Amino acid sequence: MQRILIIEDETPMRTALADLLAGEGYRALTAADGESGLQRALTEKPDLILLDVMMPKLDGFAVCAELRRLANEVPVLMLTAKGQVDDRVNGLNAGADDYLVKPFSTDELLARMRALLRRVERKTKSPVKLKLDEVEIDLARQTARRGKKEIRLTAKEFAMLRLLAEAQGEPVTREKFLDVVWGYTAFPTTRTVDNHVASLRAKLEKNPDDPRWLKTVHGVGYKLES
Repeated sequence: MQRILIIEDETPMRTALADLLAGEGYRALTAADGESGLQRALTEKPDLILLDVMMPKLDGFAVCAELRRLANEVPVLMLTAKGQVDDRVNGLNAGADDYLVKPFSTDELLARMRALLRRVERKTKSPVKLKLDEVEIDLARQTARRGKKEIRLTAKEFAMLRLLAEAQGEPVTREKFLDVVWGYTAFPTTRTVDNHVASLRAKLEKNPDDPRWLKTVHGVGYKLES
């Protein structure tokens, strides 16, 4: 399930966008101002951001510019009531990928979102195989071996490994594991993630109590050490 962060200070617009995206099968995350939106973008690592320009604390230009300064390449679609050429140029110069002026049709919004998400998918291909010392993992075939001995992993454990591999050494939050791997359908808790990581360590690590590969990032989640 792709995760879309909506940073919009107007409650009716924010709610309407969240409802629209949920109805289209996306996971909608929201923030009501630029400051909290920037923080959520950095911690939650959404697949795409819908970013309003005129907001309290930090405007959309500042949020986008700070994301790019931090080398965060999440696609950004700016949403604004402003339609002047200078504003569009400023948005693109700040690092936005596209620009949509309010009021807009939902069909156009969804089409532009899909185009940006496809562009990212073409750029970032998921790794297919992992090698952790003597352990070899094929994420496509969902097989794992230590030498000639098979390691039995569950579908959710393979999904967690894929998410960790796609993050390329960056931390993955417990909330993102729940969103992507479980989808909140079974009402799991963050403890569910911890238990599955413990299971993976027991199966893959030489010393699960002092893991070499599946590292804890305190206060955030986990990462796969390269």
